[in-house]
Amino acid sequence: MLDIEQPQALIAYLRQNGHIPPGEIPQVQPLPGGVSNRTVLVQRPDGTAWVLKQALERLRVPVEWFSSPERIHREAAGLRWLSRLAPGALPAFVFEDHTAHILAMEAVRQPHRNWKTMLLAGDLQTGHVEQFARLLARIHRGAGEHRAAIAAEFADRSFFESLRLEPYYLYTAQQVPAAAGFLHALVSETRACRLTLVHGDYSPKNILVHDGRLILLDHEVIHFGDPAFDLGFSMAHLLSKAHYLPDQRARFAEAARLAWRVYHGAVRDCDWAGSLEPRAVRHTLGCLLARVAGRSQLEYLSQDERARQRAIVTALVAAPPRTLHDCITRFVADCE
Repeated sequence: MLDIEQPQALIAYLRQNGHIPPGEIPQVQPLPGGVSNRTVLVQRPDGTAWVLKQALERLRVPVEWFSSPERIHREAAGLRWLSRLAPGALPAFVFEDHTAHILAMEAVRQPHRNWKTMLLAGDLQTGHVEQFARLLARIHRGAGEHRAAIAAEFADRSFFESLRLEPYYLYTAQQVPAAAGFLHALVSETRACRLTLVHGDYSPKNILVHDGRLILLDHEVIHFGDPAFDLGFSMAHLLSKAHYLPDQRARFAEAARLAWRVYHGAVRDCDWAGSLEPRAVRHTLGCLLARVAGRSQLEYLSQDERARQRAIVTALVAAPPRTLHDCITRFVADCE
């Protein structure tokens, strides 16, 4: 099986499949950071650049975690649809290979920075937070205009199960018995909820900032489901950084409140928006707990910080806040 992180093998593959001419020698650079894919940058002599992703069956985490490599083709479908819903906010599709499980897309132009890296360095800009919220609203709202087609194409949620519900919520329920009832109920609720297109990995690590604009990456768990999951997933990242950076805690808390206000203002008239917030609170708490006790834990939190976040959220799930504002306020206060 082809390993795209081996430059000579990848170049031979690109030639054999007609993606580059016989004499071309592109530069190949493996990219770090992914746990579920091999990812490489291919820079061609004419100045164009591609990013190639190849899905792994066994993910690169300390505990055993498997998912079918077929999910890369779900990501390719997601990239094509999201490019229609949010033009200019995603890289352009180049090709996919159903045998080697490869997706190729245009590389985001340099210079760019990863938003997660910026946030961990304390570079928190209001404009980026607003864009982050508006982009998610465009996806959730825009999918409603193509509901029938999107619901059919993204009905299969097996990758969401294997990459989110099991490793995040169900595994965490085994590790934190006090929260098990809450998490099992959340999984049942999520499985039953089918409202719009859900990205499933909407986090700062999957955002590049180029020329002041946010570019969204990584769509392998996209599915038709509950938009509250995307909200909770993204809120958990902002709040975990509030926990991690005490000097910036108040700013990150306000950023989370701003993200909700901007998002909700853009979707408030959608037919599913009225009941959204309580579920978003539950997913925020579920993800905050999963990122310190699940299969994929936040690498920047220390063991003591993980233990504290686990204790804070375990207490909160016993009587969940009713609004995101209260959830944010109580979590941040308990971090002190």
